[in-house]
Amino acid sequence: MEETRKILMLGCDQQDYGALCKLLSQTGISVEVSVVNQQKSADALDPFLHGTAYDCIFLNHHLPKHDAFAIIEQLQSLAITIPIVIIIDEDNQQDATQLINSGAIEYIRKSELSSTILTKILRLCIRLGDAEKKVAQMMHKLQESNESLKCQNQELAAQKQLIRLQKLKLLEVSQLKSQFLATISHELRTPMNAVIGFAQLLLRPNFQTLTLQQTDMVERILNNGKHLLMLLNEILEFSGLENGDISLKPEVFDLSQLIDTTVAEFRSLADEKHLSIIVRNHLQNHVVFNDKRKISQVLTNLLSNATKFTESGYIWVEIDELPDNRVAIAVQDTGIGIAPQDINSIFEPFWQVDQTTSRKYGGMGLGLAIAHSLVKIMCGQITATSQLGEGSMFRVELPRQILTPNSHHINDSYGSKIMDPVKKRLLL
Repeated sequence: MEETRKILMLGCDQQDYGALCKLLSQTGISVEVSVVNQQKSADALDPFLHGTAYDCIFLNHHLPKHDAFAIIEQLQSLAITIPIVIIIDEDNQQDATQLINSGAIEYIRKSELSSTILTKILRLCIRLGDAEKKVAQMMHKLQESNESLKCQNQELAAQKQLIRLQKLKLLEVSQLKSQFLATISHELRTPMNAVIGFAQLLLRPNFQTLTLQQTDMVERILNNGKHLLMLLNEILEFSGLENGDISLKPEVFDLSQLIDTTVAEFRSLADEKHLSIIVRNHLQNHVVFNDKRKISQVLTNLLSNATKFTESGYIWVEIDELPDNRVAIAVQDTGIGIAPQDINSIFEPFWQVDQTTSRKYGGMGLGLAIAHSLVKIMCGQITATSQLGEGSMFRVELPRQILTPNSHHINDSYGSKIMDPVKKRLLL
């Protein structure tokens, strides 16, 4: 069913009102007509117009001229966008044109009034009115959206400020933690070195003879002291990495020789656990320009990790040439392996699979975190693959020649050997 449209007639006498109503009834449009007589002033229309949402206003030009203009001006000042149609006599063409320029949409001569013309004009008014309503609704929604966005932006700004403050607090806490760890570790290293030194002194052959029980106790003191010193050194190294105090000290060296030396340090420990350490070196060029000590530490941490978590089987160390003048070092074991849900956490500081105090494997969970940070400093990358119960493999990829501000000072003969993949092994 078609919606009933509301029409307001201003300034129409009884005769004009009757004629218009008769013609409107012939348009086929359901209308409800309200009328305001000629005596109603423009100032009195405000509550009247706000009481009902009209679709069209027929304004009779018989109103005094200033009142007709005043009505249009008043509607515009009130932001009321109801389409206005002027009804004029034959001799009021000029006034009608001025009223249209002021805001009316059309005028009709009384002599031309017909149901056909009224239908066209009324349809036009309805379309314009509906369009204005939709625009008003859209503007209202847009304003609401803008207000909502404004509130959201304010909340977002407040959250950003809160996050910034929290980050500053976390940074301050992290710095205090690193300073505390570095200070404590440094202070503990001195007495620990003394304990280790005295234990070594007591175990010297030329020292006074100890009973077997005393020798066993001193050896335990020595081994535990070395273990604690290793943990302290890890903490110092980690705090230095967090504070950015670690810098590169690249040098030219033989990578194969470094790996052989580092692996040799773990053979006695591997023998105690009946583990085989196998080294496969596929390098054609053994010379690199990188930080020797840091590469050694990374390999030491990986071998220590592999030895700790492998009860039987082997540890496999493999060195390969890579494209773009890079090298790869892989350490594989047949140990306990890592669960898929834990593989992404293994490089986090202080992280361990077993976090309980009764865990089987000791340590602080810093070895892999330190290795990850050192590899990153050396412009490389470290990855891990593992299968629970079958073992793990850690792969480190590094540039053969790390770029530093002093790289151009490398000796020309060494530099050529670094870049030449067919040069023979250089013993440094």
